[in-house]
Amino acid sequence: MSMMQRTQTMEAAGHDVLHLEVGQPSTPAPVAVCDALTRSLSTLSSHGYSVAFGQKILRQRIAAHYQDWYGARPDWENIAITPGSSMGFVIAFLSAFDRGDKIAITTPGYPAYRNIMISLGLEPVLLPARAEQNWIADLDALAETGDLPDGLLLASPANPTGVVMSDAEIKAVCAWCDKHQVRLIMDEIYHGLSFKGPSTSAFVHNKNAIIINSFSKYFCMTGWRLGWMILPDDLRETAERLAQNLYISATTLNQHGAQAAFDCYDELNGHIERYQENRDILLRQLPPEFLGNAAPSDGAFYLYADISALTSDSIVFANRLLEDTGVACTAGVDFDPDEGQKFLRLSYAGSTDDIRNACQRINDWLPRLAKTA
Repeated sequence: MSMMQRTQTMEAAGHDVLHLEVGQPSTPAPVAVCDALTRSLSTLSSHGYSVAFGQKILRQRIAAHYQDWYGARPDWENIAITPGSSMGFVIAFLSAFDRGDKIAITTPGYPAYRNIMISLGLEPVLLPARAEQNWIADLDALAETGDLPDGLLLASPANPTGVVMSDAEIKAVCAWCDKHQVRLIMDEIYHGLSFKGPSTSAFVHNKNAIIINSFSKYFCMTGWRLGWMILPDDLRETAERLAQNLYISATTLNQHGAQAAFDCYDELNGHIERYQENRDILLRQLPPEFLGNAAPSDGAFYLYADISALTSDSIVFANRLLEDTGVACTAGVDFDPDEGQKFLRLSYAGSTDDIRNACQRINDWLPRLAKTA
């Protein structure tokens, strides 16, 4: 977020900034979604609260979405609409764990996981999921330590690496959690954004898992702050009471608009081709010393570049890149406190022209960087 603030300051001063730091689509919500929101403005009920878990019709539509995509339909009453996926994680942590419990998370990984856990009195256990582990955590090695966590939080497709777990890998994770009685929380907010075909939901393999998803990424609705979670039966009542007290309900108007999102698959799938093209441009046009041993980037819209040949301080590198070229990226230390100094996350969710321009600016800049290093 500090990088976003810096870019806003630069843009206010008249600088031309290319945004590869923010994980959000550069296209608006589908037309049908915006139209549904507009129509709802004239309906009195749209301006009041919904129940804490959200509108019945939207929750039923999400259940149908799981049947359409994964061949498994959750009970709509176990689906909760949340004010963004971030609040979904808060509800998940509070409903499933007690203060002092340990939850294993991968590193590199989304930094808000560990920050939220710490703020709630939970202990994040960092599992290496770097190149040495083929970018996926080794759960058997975790079991061999004899110190099993109370929970396990994984993401696929993953931020910042773009790693997409196969159906067999997700099934194995679910079986491991069942065997060791570890509660699984699966972050699936980038589902739909995979270049290797459809992703599998952990819901298919583990009905005790907590599934977190969002309208932000695939559906291009980041600013709407609307997500959902699928809860196992034993957590539903506790989670509902927490929702009632923490936020009463997600924004009702936005829930009306979101109902139309599931009629827009064709429009939304069209963005995936652009994301893949943008990724391929980065991989073709950026030099080997900028990419290094980059993560696979098979989904989401991130390239986690290994810049260890150029720097040992990704924060300084990212700041200088922004100042000298106007290309904004995110330092890897946000995602990996131990090894992130050698990595940089680039979001390729923007326009293809911006991606090409960013590559040109970086290629023009690197020789100057070498001369002053």
